[in-house]
Amino acid sequence: MSEKSLDERSPRRAFLSDMAKLAAAGVVVGWTPIYQVAAHAQTTGATPPNFPADLPLYKQAFQNWSGEIVLQDVWTAAPRSAADVLNVVNWARANGYKVRPRGHMHNWSPLTLDPAAGTANLVLLDTTQSLTAVSVDTSSSPARVTAQTGVSLESLLATLETSNLGLVAVPAPGDITLGGALAIDAHGTAVPAAGETRQPGQTYGSLSNLVVSLTAVVFDSGSQQYVLRTFQRSDPDIGALLAHVGRAFVVEATLVAAPNQRLRCQSYTNIPATELFAPAGSSGRTVASFLDQTGRMEAIWFPFTANPWLKVWTVAPNKPLLSRAVTQPYNYPFSDSIPKQLSDLIQGIIGGGDGSLTPLFGQTQFAVTTAGLALTLSADIWGWSRTVQQYIRPTTLRVTANGYAVLTRRADVQRAINEFVQFYQNRVSAYQAQGLYPMNGPVEIRVTGLDQPGDIGAGTVAPTLSALKPRPDHAEWDVAVWFDILSLPGTPSADRFYREIEQWMLSNYSGSYATLRPEWSKGWGYTDTAAWQDATMIGTTVPGLYRDGQPASSNWDTARATLDRLDPSRIFSSPLLDKLLP
Repeated sequence: MSEKSLDERSPRRAFLSDMAKLAAAGVVVGWTPIYQVAAHAQTTGATPPNFPADLPLYKQAFQNWSGEIVLQDVWTAAPRSAADVLNVVNWARANGYKVRPRGHMHNWSPLTLDPAAGTANLVLLDTTQSLTAVSVDTSSSPARVTAQTGVSLESLLATLETSNLGLVAVPAPGDITLGGALAIDAHGTAVPAAGETRQPGQTYGSLSNLVVSLTAVVFDSGSQQYVLRTFQRSDPDIGALLAHVGRAFVVEATLVAAPNQRLRCQSYTNIPATELFAPAGSSGRTVASFLDQTGRMEAIWFPFTANPWLKVWTVAPNKPLLSRAVTQPYNYPFSDSIPKQLSDLIQGIIGGGDGSLTPLFGQTQFAVTTAGLALTLSADIWGWSRTVQQYIRPTTLRVTANGYAVLTRRADVQRAINEFVQFYQNRVSAYQAQGLYPMNGPVEIRVTGLDQPGDIGAGTVAPTLSALKPRPDHAEWDVAVWFDILSLPGTPSADRFYREIEQWMLSNYSGSYATLRPEWSKGWGYTDTAAWQDATMIGTTVPGLYRDGQPASSNWDTARATLDRLDPSRIFSSPLLDKLLP
């Protein structure tokens, strides 16, 4: 058996074993492989009436990434074409049902399903089975790729690579559909390095900013039916669809792409957090210094450890002498599954309620990472962009996460990070003094540009609901610093801790210095006991963050009105969206 096949199979076997252990610890309550059964085999739940007879309907389990949203039997169908989607949507309107796309479920927030609300009068459309076509047009300048929205980012990037094309920055997981990525303005980590010039087909913002046209299911007032309509990037209505937060159903999109780049990815585990996250103006190996050198970095800082795991990507057309060449993504096999020493600690923390194991858990995660980088020769790798950008497999440890983008000046990136780190450390210490350990996963920090519509051409529209939408009244804010804090689902006091972080961030990153926006796919709107439950945050604060400094023609209210006009029956809405975008 080849070394490659061993690397591919072993993590899967380990994952199944580890998930059984974690289920016993309560980390993945009810975890099962996603299954499918024929509709007629179920004795509970009425079959949706008059459903299109030529499209098989079945019940299927739904589970999001963290395992915190699990529904066992959800009516599901797998459309074979955009026409199938349209038929189901018009059926739903006539029969009082809602329809939502189902992708790879690599999401935290309940934008698709809310377990408290159940699944009555709801059908999911699994776009991953057939809506996966991709075509590349290299004759246009810049090149373009047209893809149906069920295609995974892994498959999309692999197809682009065959045409010598790529993207500046992409999310680390490959198991995200294009439709899901565009809905929540998915991002990677990149800003221009000192002296670097943006090339045609590139953006340093989100994937949503690469779109030049898209086709969505929208209501036509003339025919009183839902129809397929293609929107160009110059159409004002497209602004609300480019990052629609789940409030629309996009079936196809055309994006620009740029000539592929070879990247070197170096991992550092020897830089103290006190140096990397030092106050603004400090010398040494700071985040700001790496951004100037290469423009591309990611810090993963495990709790109760001195040094983060820092990844730095550098554009490198030729292989550096000490780098190991790679041809496929997912080059950190040590993070693909959960080793026994970690699963034992998880059982103690979650199953046994022993939070005092958290420091050891963080230190063990760091030790596994450091040893893994050395043993797999992965600390310095080089290859085409996607091979070093994508590294999170579905078998990675499932955690919950909050997420925010801080928009500010590039000159203030180091300040923004240092302030966050200081507050975070102070709160961790305060909780520890009470014998509490609400955070047992890492802090993750990335830096991107904004969704500048000019990157795509003159007369283009900005993604109205993107966290990276520029503030016209603060043109000097040219970057976003993304902060995530990860923790195991079910960790005591986690939501209260997350709320304290959120409220402080709203207060600190404000005025002429910066602003804050939530990362739609992750945790936000915290009360002391749950995410997405703070009525003030959902109904007032977040809408205000998308009104501030925006023109009346392109703000929260215009996006909400556009989405309502395109879906007046609210067929694509969900309980959270009914509160957020009523």
